[in-house]
Amino acid sequence: MKEAIIQELEKKLAIKDFKLNSLLEITNSINTNQSIDQLLRIYEFILKEQLGFTKFILFLKQEEWQLLLKTGFKGRARELQVERDLYRFQDITVIESSPSDLLNEFDVVIPIKHKEKPLAFLLIQGIEEEESKTKNHGAISNLSFIQTLTNIIVVAIENKRMAKLSIKQERIKKELEVASEMQKLLFPQDLPSDKRIDLAATYIARHEVGGDYYDFIPLNEHEFIICIADVSGKGISAALLMANFQATIRTLLNFQRLELEFLIEELNKKVMSSAKGEKFITFFVALYNSKTRKLKYINAGHNYPILTNGKTAQFLNKGCIGLGMLDEIPFIEPDELTVPTNSTLVLYTDGVVELQNKEGEYFETDRLIKLVHSFYPLKMEDMNNLIFSKLDEWRGEQNLVDDTAIFSCRIF
Repeated sequence: MKEAIIQELEKKLAIKDFKLNSLLEITNSINTNQSIDQLLRIYEFILKEQLGFTKFILFLKQEEWQLLLKTGFKGRARELQVERDLYRFQDITVIESSPSDLLNEFDVVIPIKHKEKPLAFLLIQGIEEEESKTKNHGAISNLSFIQTLTNIIVVAIENKRMAKLSIKQERIKKELEVASEMQKLLFPQDLPSDKRIDLAATYIARHEVGGDYYDFIPLNEHEFIICIADVSGKGISAALLMANFQATIRTLLNFQRLELEFLIEELNKKVMSSAKGEKFITFFVALYNSKTRKLKYINAGHNYPILTNGKTAQFLNKGCIGLGMLDEIPFIEPDELTVPTNSTLVLYTDGVVELQNKEGEYFETDRLIKLVHSFYPLKMEDMNNLIFSKLDEWRGEQNLVDDTAIFSCRIF
């Protein structure tokens, strides 16, 4: 009798030692930053070699449900649909009968949850056969321990995944910061303000990099180009397309003939080649001669710039379709006008007029015109700053939904 009691105690001590040693081995591996593959090898060894289970599979939720581990199972485990077949198991459950033939090949489902949300499911086969084996140490009584062990493994893998994701996001953040600084260099750094003209621009990208662009390009003592553009879409791809677009403009103006029609046609070809029809660019370009006061422009599908004397406003709306919409632009209708003295030309992107307040109302062009008229006597930089402060008041706590740019030009 005493020998039986002693043997039972020794058996229980052996089980406790085994469990402690298994947990210690796993935690040591985690603390020494072993790879996921190494952690899974240790976990598989404990289940297979020390607990005696020769058939089990482990599903883990990451971006989607993944089959993380499969041992001794030759069926198509991926045919199990976790949400359909396993979500109903809230606790350790012995499978008695299931409509799923694949699920019937296992004896037990062990769910791993966090805040009532499933993170993993372990399916084990062999409870009845292995329960009598000495090395199994009483299989059913070990299910809670297996759940704890699986939980430790799953959390460790999730932590590793989150750490990698955090490092990746930090790297992307740094790269975007560099890209943002590089993009700022594409915009004109010193806009002129003298007796003939006063230029100022304000630009806020919705993200680190944006798809809006404006430029001032002096050609000679009396002539200069002003332009503004907006790429469909957002983010890095839009910013890269716009950087390429700006470089093309500069190249064409430096080394080719100056006709605006030719510029538009060549830019359309470049956008089609670069974007493959997946994006397009709205673009406004104007050539001004301070000697003749003539302004020739083409509006390629962009928001209509506003030319005003402080009391009445005129839209510059002649031109063509946006760039990159068709292989060839069907028609181009340039326009030319004489700019009266002390006029203001306001170029902007749709992030200005399509800005919404909390009631869902758009800012719209009429409000922009009223602000320009209200602040008309001011320098262009001050006017832009006040317009943007009004835009901030309009949106309140709403986030910007688009890149936002205003490029203002006072022509004395």
